[in-house]
Formats: sequence, structure tokens, C-alpha cells
Amino acid sequence: MTKLFLSKLIFILVFGFDFNIIVVFLSMYMSKDIFKFRKFSVSHAKSSMRVGTDAVLLGAWAEPALDLVSDSFRALDIGCGCGLIGMMIAQRFPGLYVVGVDIDEASILEANENADNSPFADRLSFACKDIREFSKEESLHNSFRFILCNPPYYTEDTLPPDERRSKARNSAHLSFTELLKSVRCLLSEQGVFSVVLPMQAREMFVTEAIKVGLYIKRECRVQTTLSKTPKRVLLEFEKKTIDFADIETLILQDEDGRRSCQYSLLCQDFYL
Repeated sequence: MTKLFLSKLIFILVFGFDFNIIVVFLSMYMSKDIFKFRKFSVSHAKSSMRVGTDAVLLGAWAEPALDLVSDSFRALDIGCGCGLIGMMIAQRFPGLYVVGVDIDEASILEANENADNSPFADRLSFACKDIREFSKEESLHNSFRFILCNPPYYTEDTLPPDERRSKARNSAHLSFTELLKSVRCLLSEQGVFSVVLPMQAREMFVTEAIKVGLYIKRECRVQTTLSKTPKRVLLEFEKKTIDFADIETLILQDEDGRRSCQYSLLCQDFYL
């Protein structure tokens, strides 16, 4: 509880505001660590990575090969954090089971709590595992038809100050090559791998993907507004070579700062 919060609360109590106002004030403060979507809520206070636009975009945009969706269909969320992407995918595709892995124990604890409180609890599981070790389990080779990842992407020498956040976001801990080799090993022959990245990391990531045998099928370049250059890119890969990838552009905001119709349509099943 911050000093500012305590000061405001004392002021309210001393000056005799209606108790209901105090309740509303407290609920507004306490709910800042819970992000509410249409069909589920996500607590992200413990996670090394909080709910952000990148994860929401990936969860709403990524598409498996629809003819492969069945009761035995499994998806994998690498670096699952608080479990948001896994829950979004579970909501969109009722026929699949989602497995999430992350190296941060607190994130996994929170992801499992979020899963238990969601309508999809029987189709979600999260485990504290390093994807490099996870991918060495022979029983898991070629077993996931749908893999998603909001990966580490800081490549600068200066790491974020928080150690947990550094591990979650810095490619010095998990390189693109290590990630892609793990994905290549775990992805089924007809499977799809989807990822969100800063636009500046696209060329390096695509080059490394080709080296391990993953090829772009679909691409979405994300711009904040029409007048700005793309800052993020959503990429979809598969194991077979593709002559031409489908390329699209997503504008997040109108020039007046409001959420664009395109963005609203993409996330209409999630945002309130």
C-alpha cells in the first residue's frame, strides 16, 4: 500500500464520505492487478510479464490449421507468463488442450490459479520448465499442432533492471536459435508456430527460422496509427516451404487515439 493511497484513504475516512464510496475506491485500487476480459479474468501481479498488447494480439490473431482441430489437438504456449495467451486460445478453440511452460515459478503459480478460475480449467495446464529441456523429451517430439510464443527479444547489452523480467524478455537467456530449434522439434509436421516480435527483430528471427527449417506462411505488421511505421510483427511459420507469405497490416488506433475498427474486430471476443 503506497503512502499516497493511505493519505487518500485517511482523508476519506476523516471527512466522512459515504461507505460505498470507500468500497468503490478500494476495489478500484485492488483490481489494478486483475485484467478482466469478456469470459475470464487474469491476475498478473506475480508474473514476470504482465498482461500487454503483444500477448493479446498474438492470442487473437494466431490460427491453427483448422482441419487439425480435434479432441486430441494440443497447443503449446512457450513463456506462458500468467497464462493469458493459453486462455485466449482455449476460449477460441474448444477442441484443444493447452500446455504452457515458463521458467519463472511465480508466473506458473499465477497461471495455474488463473486457469483454475477460468471456464477452461479442464483444458489448461502450466508447468515450470525450460523449453530447451522440455523439447528433449522424446515423447513430446512432433506432438504439438499449434505452438505460440511471445519470446525474449531484448538483444541490447543493457538488460532490464528486474532479474525476473530480464529472463522473461532478454534473448541472452534464450536465443532465437535455441527457441526455434525447440519449436522445430516439438511441432508436428502439419503444425503451425505463431510468434509476436518487435519489427526490428523480424529479419534476424526469420533468418534463424529458415536455418532450422521453419518458413513464414502468414505475416501481420502492426502499426500504432496509419502515419507511423510498424513497431510489431506477428508471424506464422510451418515446416513446409511457402512460395509467398500472406502479408497484412493492422492499425491499432485511429488518428484521434481511439481503438481502430480493425483492432476492435480482431479482439471483440476478449476486450470489454
